[in-house]
Amino acid sequence: MLRQASTSAARSLGTAAATAASPSKLSRCFSVSIPRITERRAGEGGPGGRASDAAVKIAIFGATGFLGRYVCCELGTNGVLAYIANRGDEFEIRHLRTSFDLGRTRFVYYSPRDKESMKEVIADADIVINMIGKYYESMSPVQTKTFPYVGYQTNYSFADANVEIPRTIAEICLEHQVDNFIHVSSAAASPDSASEWARTKYEGEQAIKEIYPWATILRPTQLFGNEDKLLNNFANFANRSPFVPLIDGGRALTQPVYAPDVAETISRICDHPEKFEGKQVDCFGPTDYTYAELAAFVYDITQQKTIVSDMPKDVVKLMAKAMQYERNPLLTPDMVELWAQDYLPTLSPEEYANQSDILTMDSVGVKATPVEKMAFNYLHRFRKGGHFTTVEGYH
Repeated sequence: MLRQASTSAARSLGTAAATAASPSKLSRCFSVSIPRITERRAGEGGPGGRASDAAVKIAIFGATGFLGRYVCCELGTNGVLAYIANRGDEFEIRHLRTSFDLGRTRFVYYSPRDKESMKEVIADADIVINMIGKYYESMSPVQTKTFPYVGYQTNYSFADANVEIPRTIAEICLEHQVDNFIHVSSAAASPDSASEWARTKYEGEQAIKEIYPWATILRPTQLFGNEDKLLNNFANFANRSPFVPLIDGGRALTQPVYAPDVAETISRICDHPEKFEGKQVDCFGPTDYTYAELAAFVYDITQQKTIVSDMPKDVVKLMAKAMQYERNPLLTPDMVELWAQDYLPTLSPEEYANQSDILTMDSVGVKATPVEKMAFNYLHRFRKGGHFTTVEGYH
């Protein structure tokens, strides 16, 4: 028995030594980018990262959106306890469950028009994150008394989603004495914008600052990534229409940022939220492009045969008025206004370097990912036959 025990111990030590000497094996088991919260907190329930307790409770509004799923992935990796707000049924949030360890989530159903239900979401959270937003006003058909006897009523307007809901969350955070509030706005937010979406984003920021001046406000440029409404829109438009309109020739500039980079920025702010109280954090990509350049880039990847047409803004708005009634519309009149103007960071690189009031992703150690590095991964699916038809060895 003693011989068997000593042999077993020797094998265990040998295995441990071999594992320690093999970084490649370790890298398969642990992410090299974590832990962040966990490595700086005492009383951990685990070694850091997965299966650990970061001793932080975070309430998340807008978790089911494009950015929200990446934020959940980042926070779940760091072992936080998440209170996830949801307006739908359990199937709408089931994809988020795998981002967290068992028992590290609390899904709460709420209505944005019921303040008490929103209080239940926040409860005793240490940090509240608001990512609620919609690029179009949600509508539903209603019966009317006159021809054509069908009309549309707005469920949630831009003012509801971008001003009233953030204001309510800020009021609850103040009432519950929540330590930190992180609000995701937009780099396009401006009181002078022709886009109502951008104007209400600005109004939402001001409402939050008035109620909860310690809030951290993120202002990302247009997001790109697997589920984006930017590059995917060009490809989807080419599938559905014989031509793709470029608003005023697509001369407006945009500087898109990779959605997981913004999510990582939010996660790192949650490491030390007190350092970012009352701060604005601008998130943007490394390069700016015109929409015409982005269209050419997308169709070079997808190899779609389409006509890219230079069209005046007013003509495109007429098209958008008809398309806005679709489910998840590719184009709305407000999007036309938004895409007709530059969608860029607040300052130039030199101006960011010469001031300290406005932070960037560099301030938290996140390096911006270029569009060229990631776009092929999710755009090649639009090719006829995928990429297999152009690569030898698959046939």
